[in-house]
Amino acid sequence: MASTRDRALDAALALVGEEGIRSLTHARVDERAGLPKGSTSNWFRTRDALVTGLVAWMAESERADMAGGDAPAIETPEQFIDALSALIAVQTGPFATRTRARYALFLEGSHSPELLAPLLQQRAIYVEWTTALLAGIGVPSPAAAVRTLMAAGDGLVLHRVTIDPEAEIRPVIDRVVRACLDD
Repeated sequence: MASTRDRALDAALALVGEEGIRSLTHARVDERAGLPKGSTSNWFRTRDALVTGLVAWMAESERADMAGGDAPAIETPEQFIDALSALIAVQTGPFATRTRARYALFLEGSHSPELLAPLLQQRAIYVEWTTALLAGIGVPSPAAAVRTLMAAGDGLVLHRVTIDPEAEIRPVIDRVVRACLDD
C-alpha cells in the first residue's frame, strides 16, 4: 500500500492534471486521496512546499518510467520513429493527466526558478537521451535536430492533450525525423 505522502502526491498530480494548478490545496488533496484532514500538511507545510514536492516527485516518477523495462535497441530511423511515436501515445493517453500537470507546473514555474529547476533537469535528461539516439541513427546534426524534434513533439503532445486526443502521431514524427536526417 502506498504511503500517506505518496497518496497525497498522487492526488495532487490528479488535481493539477485534471483541474489545473489553482485546484491544488491541502484540503482538496486530503479529500481526493481519502486521507484524514491535515495529512497533506504534515508532509508539506505550505502550498509552495506542496507544489515543489509535486514537481520533484513527478520528475522522479518519470525518471523511473524511463529507466524501467527492457526497451528494444534503437538502431534505425524506423525504430526511432516507432519508439518516439509510442512514447507520445503513452504520454497523451494513459499518462495524459500527468502530462497536463507537467505543462501546468512548467507555466507555474516560469515565475519560480526553484520550482522550474527539477522540471528543467528532467527535460535535460530527456534531451540528452534523445540526442544520443539521433546520433545513433545517423542524424548529421543531432544537437540541432533535437531542438526541432522537441518543438514538434511538444506541439503534438500539447495538441493531443488539449484539442484532439486522436490526432495522428506517427506521420508527424516520421516527417520531422526524416527532415532531421536530410539536414
